[in-house]
Amino acid sequence: MLVLASASGVRRRLLFKAGIEFEVDAADIDEGAVKVRLGTAGTSIGGIAAELAAAKALAVSRRRPGELIIGADQILALETPQGEEAFDKPDGIAGARRHIQRLRGRVHILHSAVCLARDDVVIWRHLQSPRLTMRDVSDDFIEDYLARAGETILGSVGAYLLEETGVQLFDEISGDYFSILGLPLLPLLAVLRQHGLAA
Repeated sequence: MLVLASASGVRRRLLFKAGIEFEVDAADIDEGAVKVRLGTAGTSIGGIAAELAAAKALAVSRRRPGELIIGADQILALETPQGEEAFDKPDGIAGARRHIQRLRGRVHILHSAVCLARDDVVIWRHLQSPRLTMRDVSDDFIEDYLARAGETILGSVGAYLLEETGVQLFDEISGDYFSILGLPLLPLLAVLRQHGLAA
């Protein structure tokens, strides 16, 4: 059995629409503690996303022996002169407003990691890091966008859903679309084919 160790509705939809049979068993890990530990150790933001994906897959793998577990994580990093600055999911609409105000007119990266684990061992991992350039939108545009988008954007680290009205925030996107949504789907499907779990 293939198991998705994530409560993400977007990841579930992507796998379902790709025709993959799977169950959902969301991992319960302390993501904040993992981020602090790895950040203190100097791990890159992409590396932290990869380790979080692995931690989720391994947590579920321990309680589901013999099954193949998908772990995934995504961290937004804003490019600054000092390096990359990580963002967490916004805290309410006010937090979403602050996110977009910080991101507008600038480039950010979505480090999207996916891995497979079985019997408490990571057997495959992949990281993709699309770059997105947000338009330098006005405060009025942001307020209108927030009113139209509503609280659905609070589950997104960038306070936008690219597959919906959030696409209007952007000037340029470079990288894999599915990774932007939170799951590097094409490389995952390729490895699932090797396990006889995809057509």
